[in-house]
Formats: sequence, C-alpha cells, structure tokens
Amino acid sequence: MLALGWVLVAAAVSCWNFGSVQAQPSPQVQKRISAAIQKAGSLPPSQVDYTQFVNVFIGTDNFGDVCPGASVPFGMVKFSTDLTGYAPAGYVTDPTQKIRGLSPMHDSGTGSSLGTYGNFEIMPMVCPGGFDSCPLTLAARERFRKNNTDDASPGYFSQTLDNGIKMEATSTRRAGLERFTFPKGSKPYFVLDLSNDLPASFAGGHMDIDPEKGRITMGGLWGSSFGPSIYNYQAFACYDILDGGKQKLSEYGVWTGMTSEDFQARGLGQTHLNLTRNLIGGVYESGALFSFDGKPEQINIRVGISFVSTDQACANAESEVGDASFEEIVARSKTLWNQKLSKIEIDLKNTPANVTEMLYSSLYRASLTPNNATGETQGPFAGTTHPYFDSLYCSWDTFRTFYPLMSLHSPVEFAEIVDNYIDGWRKLGWMPECRANNLPGWTQGGSSGDPIVGHFAITYHNEAAALGIDLEELYSAMLADAEINPPEWNTLGRQVNVYKQYGYVPFGVLDTSSTGRQTREGSRTLEYAFEDFAVRQVALLLNKTDDVAKYTNRSLFYRNVWDPSVVSDGFHGFSQKRLPNGTFVFTNPIDCSPNDNDTNRECSLQGDNVVGFYESSSWEYSWFAPHDTAHLIQLMGGNATFVKRLDHFFDAGYYLAGNEPSFQTPIGYHYANRPTKSVDRVRDVVFTNFDITPAGLPGNDDQAAMATLLVFHLLGLYPVPSTSQFLVLSPMTPKFTIHNSYLNVSTTVTTKGFDRRSVQKTIPKGAAAYVKSVSINGVVQPNRCHFDFYDVFRVGGNVVIEVTADKNSVDSCGAGLPESVSTGGFATVR
Repeated sequence: MLALGWVLVAAAVSCWNFGSVQAQPSPQVQKRISAAIQKAGSLPPSQVDYTQFVNVFIGTDNFGDVCPGASVPFGMVKFSTDLTGYAPAGYVTDPTQKIRGLSPMHDSGTGSSLGTYGNFEIMPMVCPGGFDSCPLTLAARERFRKNNTDDASPGYFSQTLDNGIKMEATSTRRAGLERFTFPKGSKPYFVLDLSNDLPASFAGGHMDIDPEKGRITMGGLWGSSFGPSIYNYQAFACYDILDGGKQKLSEYGVWTGMTSEDFQARGLGQTHLNLTRNLIGGVYESGALFSFDGKPEQINIRVGISFVSTDQACANAESEVGDASFEEIVARSKTLWNQKLSKIEIDLKNTPANVTEMLYSSLYRASLTPNNATGETQGPFAGTTHPYFDSLYCSWDTFRTFYPLMSLHSPVEFAEIVDNYIDGWRKLGWMPECRANNLPGWTQGGSSGDPIVGHFAITYHNEAAALGIDLEELYSAMLADAEINPPEWNTLGRQVNVYKQYGYVPFGVLDTSSTGRQTREGSRTLEYAFEDFAVRQVALLLNKTDDVAKYTNRSLFYRNVWDPSVVSDGFHGFSQKRLPNGTFVFTNPIDCSPNDNDTNRECSLQGDNVVGFYESSSWEYSWFAPHDTAHLIQLMGGNATFVKRLDHFFDAGYYLAGNEPSFQTPIGYHYANRPTKSVDRVRDVVFTNFDITPAGLPGNDDQAAMATLLVFHLLGLYPVPSTSQFLVLSPMTPKFTIHNSYLNVSTTVTTKGFDRRSVQKTIPKGAAAYVKSVSINGVVQPNRCHFDFYDVFRVGGNVVIEVTADKNSVDSCGAGLPESVSTGGFATVR
C-alpha cells in the first residue's frame, strides 16, 4: 500500500536537510550504533546485545511512515510523539514540523496518509501565568523540538522540546511509563487530550479525574484510518500521575476548545467530561489540565491502554508495570527484543557494518506489527477465546515476504496470527484482508489472507495441531474466500461471482447481487488467480483431488487478461482490463508508472482509477504470476525476449522498489535460466533504494513488507509464497544462522568465497558474488537456483553457497529451473 499513491512515491523528496536547520535524529544515535557493531565483532554470541544494532529511525523520512516509538515485539502500544504535517505514524524527522504531544498508540509503516491512532496525547509545558495561561488546543500547544536531540532504541523513546522539557517513554505490551524532565525551577504543567487523534476522527468520549488516587481515566470512540467512516472503534486509557505517592498534585481541571472557533475554556477543580460527536464538523477538543507541587524537575506517569474498558486499562498498567522503575521496564523490553533479534545471527566481524545495521533494523520492524491485542477484543470479536491481532493492514502487503520470513524462525507467533485470520472467518464469514483500528479496512487485491494461511499450512502442517490450527477449518476459511461472494466486497472477500462466471474480473459488468468499487479489474484478476493457487496448495496437502484440479485451473485465470496485441516500448503483450463480452479495453501500460507524465491520474482506490490496476501500471503488474512464471515467459516471447524486457523494465524506470507487485521481479531472471543477472539486479535494488538513514526506505514500510524484503535480499534468498520453495541468490554476509526454537533446529548458511567488495550497487569485476554451487549438509545440489524449506530450515544443519567472480561460467541454474505450474511444478507438497 503506497503511502500517498504512486505519484508521491515517485516524486518523494527527502527532508533530511533543510538548509541551516539540522534534521533529526541526534547524531549520537548513529555513532552509538556504529561503535556497537564494531565492538560486537570481538564478542562471543552470548554477550551480544542485538538491540544496539537497530536504528529505529530508518524509514521516518521519505514517506517511510515508520514509528520509532517505544514498543515490545508486537506490542499494542508504541509510545511516540505526534507531529504536525504528514505524519501517519506520529513521528517524522522533518524539523519544520511541530510536536503535538506524546501518545501511547501508533501503527508503523502503513500507507494510511491520514495517520493511525495517536489517541490520548499528553503535552508537558510551563505556564508562567499559571493554570489560566496554559495553551490547550492542538494549534495552541504545538512546539518545535530541540534540534539534534531525538533519541530512541528498541523499548525506549526520547525527544526534547525547544523549551528544554525532555520527554521519555518505555513500554510493555499494553502499558508503559512516561518520564518528563523540566528545566530547574519551573512548575510542571500537563495537558492531557481526550479527543484528538491523528486522523481527527473523534466520535465522543468521557474523562474522569480522581485527585485522591491521582488517576485520570478516559475512553471514547474513534474512526478507521483506512476503512469505511461508518465504523468506530473504542479505546480507553488510564493515567496514574502521582508515581506511587512520590508526586503531589497542585491544580487540576478539565478543558474544552476549538481552534476554528477561537476559544479555549477551562474549569479549575472540575473532574468530569462526557462529550458526543460534533455533528457540524471538526473535532470539539477536550481534556485535562493539571500541575504539580514543589517544582519537581522530574515527573513520572504510568499509562495503561485497553480496547475493552478503563478498568482494564488500569489493570493492564498495574499488572504489566506495577511499581517497576523506568530503567527496569526498558531492560525488560530489551530482553524481549534480544530474544527476537537473535533468531538470526550473522558473522558480525566480517559483515559490512551497513548490512548489519540494515538487517537488524529490518528484523526489528518485522516484529513491530501486527499489534497483539489478545484479550482486548471488541465488536464481533468481543470475548473470543482465540488470539487477536489488530493492524493487519494489509494482507496484500505482507503475504509476499513478511509471513514467509516469520515462518523461518517464529512458527508460534505465525500460528497465532493464522488463528486470528481464521477467527475472522468464524466471526464475519471471510478472513480479513485489511484490519485497521480493530475495524475492517479496504480490500486491495482480493483475499490476500489466503496465501498467508496457505503458507503456514504448507510449511507447518505437521505441527499445525500442536500449534492450535485445525487444517480442515483453515481450508474451510479459504473456501469461503474463494467461493462465497460477500454482499459488499470493499472490505472482505472477493467479487468471485463474476470472476467464476467469466474467468476474469470484467470491466463494467452487471453484478446484481453484490456491491463494491468496480475498478482494478486487471490487478484483481491477477491477485485472485494467485489466491486460488494458495487454495490449490492446501487442497493438494489435504488430498482433495477434485479441488486441486479446480483451483489449478482457476490459478491460470491470470492468462485471461493477457492481451497479446498491446505494444509498449517495442514489447508485445500486456495485462489489460476486459469487458464481459471478451473485448479488451486498452489502457496505456505506462499509465500509473513512474514514467507517466499525468501527475493527476488516479491509481489507487479512487473511483476514477480507470487504468485497471491498483497502485501500479500494466508494465509492472504484467510480471505477476509467481506460481507460473514459465508460462509468462512464453507469453512474452521466450527466454531471450523475457530477459531483454526485464532489463528494459528496470533500465527504463518502470520498476518501483516500494511497490509489492515488483517484489519478485528482480529475481525473475532465475526463471529464464540467467541467475547471475538476478544477483546483479538485487544488488542494484538494495543499494539504490535502501540505506541506514531516516530516508533509507523506498516509500512507506508497508507494515514491514519492505523490511522483510530487504532481509531476504541481504540473506540471499527469496520465498515463493504458499510454497516451500526458496530462490537462492548471493548472501551479503559471509555466514548467518537462523534459529527455530519451536522445531529445535538451527540452520547455518555459509557463503564460501565471500567477497566484501561485492556488497555494493555494482559488483566490480573480479569480485566473487555469483553462485557456483549449493551444498546442503555436505551434499552438492544439482541445482543452484532454489532449494526447499523441508530440506533446509525444517531440519536444520549447514548450507554452503559457494560464490565465484566467473560470472559466465555459472549463469545457469543447473538441473532444473524454479517451479511453475504449467511445467509440472508444485505437483506435490512436502
């Protein structure tokens, strides 16, 4: 999901340097990380602190939409400041933007330009004129930060206002601690906001101040950041402000205001707010204002969050934080992060430092979301006995690399998320495609949950029951997506009635039984076909012979939108949308590509997107048949033309590194028996589009889709979703080990002949980078382009990828190309 559509991604300009105004974060962040990486090369693995290699600020610029806030793995809370301007994750590096406050709820790496969460902001301040002089509303209280002071690491976040007030935060799963340090001699004041969130979606709420307990509780209703506006979710917070009796309140009260109506009203000593939605428009702002006695320099506040009630929010703070100190919570968080990050160990001494930093920063983001809200359910999921995860948006982003990476090292969490997908079918009739703010989000490609649960079934069917997954139930959920047409398919399921009738999703079709935005006909057909391949794979696993034949056939429906008559840049044949009568409707394959000169063209979910593709061009989407690339090569004219066309796709500027349909394209050369070109292309993709700066992502992180893509590129692998096949590239580290504690196996991959000189955009002549051979547990494989999960990561052991500088001698796969359905591939499951 591109942040603001294809236009902004193509034209995004970094805000890393604003003339004389220095950008964030603090220079000490990078110095600290670099020093830690250098030192770690001489440490035994047991003494390595992997959190020290993580740069949480990567992706906080260039529309990366990454949240650098304090979180634990899959935490429901992520404490970060919220800034003005374009800031979907709350924080941005742009020093021209002002701070609105510090809040405990955020998502990371989403393409929702409105922003997500940002509820319950707190803003520290000094008010020389006393209670009645404090600025209350968003516009009144905003302040610039102090340049070059932003600091953060896994489990910790800090920012200093331009008036010298320092804000810090650390977290547990559903709670955390905030610490504020004030200039000496000043009286601490705080504005606590009930109504404002990032997308300005407040629909009513309440707040209560208990001055004796020193507790402020609040809750309300807000709207989706990426879904229908008719839905609301509930959220609650509990702020304990006396630090166990160590702090004493001075003044307290409530306030209301509206910037547009130029008023701020406050009530000293008043303790209750109960407000509804402002029907005339705009957010009717409200909250609490309080101060402390004695001019203390440091104020500690404990925060609990819940999606159920204020009582549960307080209980979460009490059970998860209790009376622990700030440093204790930071240490606990770091322990959790080290458990996650150490799942993949690399040769720290001999790996280039930028690769180490990119790898562990990406692994960190790969465990930031989705948000584990188990026990915090509402709406149709209230009281479910199954795991529950919020912020699944969107499955279209994550099925390609996010979950395949999780399958290598964390099957327990993978199973919990799969159970959560199946529970969506139990409660709503279809698995979720996109869940935002506990609400159904917009569908992008169809039912992309199918390849996610399909990938789990293919890789962990032997362990599924022990992991709490009933494979027959999983398959029933997939069949509902594939066969049952929802009455409204903008948020759940697919428009399968017409897809089954015509063999493609027709343009301008009469659909008398369901409603949805009838656009993206080309890309929906391509995605539906791959989703059918996922169903086919599980049918094969479960020996459902008739279904195997049926969904194998449907997985080839991608061919039905291939128009061989379309020519672009001298190349013949492109995917196009098609009328019900079979006639193709021409749209220029360049439209919605980076080379499209019409900057006003709509390319996303808009109703006037007439191109036929979602956030993409036909030049880009015409490569999408991951399960049947061999036939795609034939459609394009054979190996030589395919390779020439693939070269042109990159060289002419049609490729978008930050767009999911392009993820597998750099490795497409494997299927044409030219694997060295894949190695060259991936190096170019990585070092053109990724780095260790805040602008180091090619657009938004898409809930760590970009992060996990980068991890696979750095490790020299690429997964084929809903299969157990991995394509083999050239690792950018001399050795790595993936630990799977559930299976009790570890797999070490050694790059024999590793040459640091090859780890750059263009591999220099004489640098070893091209795969000469692949050995698995001492046995040289007949094929050097792919291997199987069951031969490697399922059983553990040692893999040796030998590389050479002699490119011409190894520019073939050996015995057999990567599998495709049309050439008899994927005939069995392991």
